[in-house]
Amino acid sequence: MSTADPRAEPDGARGGAEIAIAVEGLTKSFGANVVVRDLTMQVRRGAIYGFLGPNGSGKTTTIRMLCGLLTPDAGRGTCLGYDIRTEGEKIRRHVGYMTQHFSLYKDLSVRENLEFVARVYGLPSPRRAARAAIERLGLGDRAEQLAGALSGGWKQRLALGACTLPNPKLLLLDEPTAGVDPKARREFWNEIHTLAAQGLTVLVSTHYMDEAERCHEIAYIAYGTLLAQGTVPEVIAASHLTTWTVSGPNLAGLAETLARRDGITMVAPFGTSLHVSGPDREKVDAAIAELRADPVLTWEPSEPSLEDVFIDLMSRGQGGRS
Repeated sequence: MSTADPRAEPDGARGGAEIAIAVEGLTKSFGANVVVRDLTMQVRRGAIYGFLGPNGSGKTTTIRMLCGLLTPDAGRGTCLGYDIRTEGEKIRRHVGYMTQHFSLYKDLSVRENLEFVARVYGLPSPRRAARAAIERLGLGDRAEQLAGALSGGWKQRLALGACTLPNPKLLLLDEPTAGVDPKARREFWNEIHTLAAQGLTVLVSTHYMDEAERCHEIAYIAYGTLLAQGTVPEVIAASHLTTWTVSGPNLAGLAETLARRDGITMVAPFGTSLHVSGPDREKVDAAIAELRADPVLTWEPSEPSLEDVFIDLMSRGQGGRS
């Protein structure tokens, strides 16, 4: 995990430093409700950084503060070299934003949508910019097709092309692949990695574990508090979960029994087995000792998955909002 001083001058827009976003102690409340509490994090330039957490965890509020759309009640930081408190407009000039809902004009063609967006951004040659985006994203065969007639995957690709037309230095993706088939999701992520390799920094909010595993680093936020951050292996290792996989008859009844035992913090069905986890190895082993003697059950020690960690972290929070 990264330990650099968040007060260092991060600079994706000025001078090419390695840190794109660095914030310290961010806190934001709405009335009496603390939505983000004392959050400190940094994101490397060219990194794909995943935000995970339950609905209402503070992910959206955090992203809005990072982009200067919301002013924190406490804390400080920079995004692309600009102060998040005083230079929000400058930050937003370098940001592309893609929502989970298709927001382009359905009654315009792919080409017309991209040319329109290019004109909105004031690009010097809208037609040339649109043609380049169409070629880069493999939309050539659909250039004259109405956007509203595209499948979910092609709409997603068009939206990505639109929000990257002005060559932003930071790309925000809010649940970008909701409702998209697995093949289109994979192709989308291949494109995101290509953009990141070219220096684009990406912040992505997602609930999909396989998408989180495609990120260079992830942060897990629950009810305003940052509970974990780092690479996926680092986050899994830091959870200190002891995990067992058990299979056999009547797994529903077994799950109820295990959930009531001291030391077991997570019991989750995975296909024809259960994942059973807890942070204290001795307590977990004691909780399952009697059940392991049952000959109809098969117990195997296993490494915790990111989903195991996600469920464990989720169980620690109480209430919240975004």
